[in-house]
Amino acid sequence: MSKDIRIGLIGAGYIADWHADALAATKGVTITAICDPRESAARALATQHGADVFTSVDKLIAAQVCDAVHILTPPNLHESIATECLNGGLHVLVEKPVAESGDATRRIADAAQAAGRMFAPGHNFLGLPSYVAMKDAMQAGDYGRIHTAEILWALPLAPLRSGPFNLWLLRKPENLLLELGPHLLAFAHDLFGPVEITHAEATHPALLPGDDPRPQGFRVLARAGHVNLTFTITMVETIDDRSVTLRGSSARARLDYAADTLTVERENASDLVANPLRRQLDLSEQRLKVGFRNAWTQARSLNTRNPYAQSFRGMDAAIYGAMAEGRQDPRFSAKAAVDVMSSIDAIIDAMPEDAKQVARPTVQTRKPQPTAMVIGGTGFIGRALTRRLVELGQDVRVVSRGRSGPFPDLPDQVETVPVDLYDLDALTQAMQGIDTVYNLARAMTDTWEDALIHDVGVATRIGMACEQAGVKRLVYTGTIASYDMSDPAVTITEATGFPEDMTDRNMYARSKAECERQLLKLHAERGLPVTIARPGIVVGAGGPLQHWGIGRWHGAGAVRIWGHGRNILPFVLNDDIADGLIAMGQADAPLVDGQSFNLIGEPMMSARDYFDAIHAELGARIRVFTGNLDVFYASDAVKYYLKKHALRRTGLVRPSRADWQSRAHFSPFDNSRPKAVLGWQPETDRNRFVQRAITQAGLFGF
Repeated sequence: MSKDIRIGLIGAGYIADWHADALAATKGVTITAICDPRESAARALATQHGADVFTSVDKLIAAQVCDAVHILTPPNLHESIATECLNGGLHVLVEKPVAESGDATRRIADAAQAAGRMFAPGHNFLGLPSYVAMKDAMQAGDYGRIHTAEILWALPLAPLRSGPFNLWLLRKPENLLLELGPHLLAFAHDLFGPVEITHAEATHPALLPGDDPRPQGFRVLARAGHVNLTFTITMVETIDDRSVTLRGSSARARLDYAADTLTVERENASDLVANPLRRQLDLSEQRLKVGFRNAWTQARSLNTRNPYAQSFRGMDAAIYGAMAEGRQDPRFSAKAAVDVMSSIDAIIDAMPEDAKQVARPTVQTRKPQPTAMVIGGTGFIGRALTRRLVELGQDVRVVSRGRSGPFPDLPDQVETVPVDLYDLDALTQAMQGIDTVYNLARAMTDTWEDALIHDVGVATRIGMACEQAGVKRLVYTGTIASYDMSDPAVTITEATGFPEDMTDRNMYARSKAECERQLLKLHAERGLPVTIARPGIVVGAGGPLQHWGIGRWHGAGAVRIWGHGRNILPFVLNDDIADGLIAMGQADAPLVDGQSFNLIGEPMMSARDYFDAIHAELGARIRVFTGNLDVFYASDAVKYYLKKHALRRTGLVRPSRADWQSRAHFSPFDNSRPKAVLGWQPETDRNRFVQRAITQAGLFGF
């Protein structure tokens, strides 16, 4: 083809950024369209790539602006969208899992054949340069005759323990296999051909809300010709180990596909002590070479060519390079997609029946009559708040993206409704009959312009809807991060103001402060009955091990704490936060309209105390490193200037030195006001705090 292949992306979520960046770096293709029912999300991505915006697939097809599309929606939508696009004359690449079963994958393949169009699975790791090198060496016989292969995915999956629980991923146990299994099976099929599953088991079940079990691990045995295969998936808090190990008669090859590194261990002809020494020196030399190579690649590209990005670039180059030549790369063919998904089916069939069971939802006996609304009710704090409200005899309306939520055991008390937070009329209608609205929503944004739209704009719109619906109290959750907490000599109370100029603060702190300012303006000018809550570092059951309020994490086993780590941190239990929010939300609570409350627990522990307690209670020693905040600040400054001047990115924010110092929470807090005004009673006993925050919190998933 002489002209660029025109590509559209259907779905503008997290994975779309990776696809878009890879396509932008791929020769012979151009991104021409972004399609998502959320127009704001589609437009945000389209603006970066000069693409057209669509909110429906049929309009995208009718516009004839694409030759091919990448389907990046939730997997339950893949088959219908892929078939529609193929019938509309478009080639399709479908993100894994390409469908929910082998039969559904075959139907997509049949539609592609009938339409004379390409259907490619998004098995991106097959595009890694190190994987291509491994495969070439194996096929050349460099590793000898392969007899066993171990293919491993060991990476924590936080939603299993802390939500959100309404994801497609968690609807059924087999969805976890459908989501992660294709990575492993794609390697096996591409290396060895047809795979026969001989055994499958599930391990380390986690209980979702409603005592609904989901496995956090899978172990599968299989054969491919004369090669014995072991597939292992583990999603508990573990060191990242995503690897393919081939054992042959001449060598053992190990591919770390998360790091794009390949090392090969071979025998040598030396005797006695020289033999093992040479083996280790050889491995050390290989590791140094690949380490320097990857470091240089990432430094030169300013981390735009990290291993994950490289995998998408390799995949796209293979797919569209072959298409330009009128052929299809067999790694990314319809047959490969069908083979992989059929093997996933076989694994699911081989699983014990009890591992595939889901808890039956409690039968509804009455329709909820909610007087409280929780926006962000599927999150960590929102779940605890909703359940606490129900314990106190109140029905709750939870606003979510879908109609299901983490409350299957409470159908008589909790209703989950999908509401567009950008639609004032829809918000107002959803608030009818509601006395108290708790707004726990937050947006993750990279630029101030996006924060004004997706965070400040949404918070203000919710406030306006409360006015129109006659809500008696709006409780908004800000953050203590908006304070300047850099001076240990300053004790922070509710009377402590935010910095006058917030432009040099991190995006989260600045955005939350502006949300507060706009809501308090509505209170002062129009009488909006709003109260502001500012939680501390929230811990407890359902919370993450890798809490970024404490430090910068490097997997589950190492953390660089903010500062020296000896100052007392503003920890607070999640259940105590729920009680504080409820006290603020009482329609007849005195002296709270237009007021703010810092919900900080009693002074208990420093960062180092916290990690010592994890070791003492759970037997896990996490490597703790001191974080020099001046070094963080200087490093961030370098990154800022490189992004701004080398990558030409706009809308960036460079946090000040005080902002970095604030992350250590050097300033102590006085929590007397919420106790005096609200009657709030956070946990005072250190042993009980440790039990609830650590011992019983399920931090590691098992």
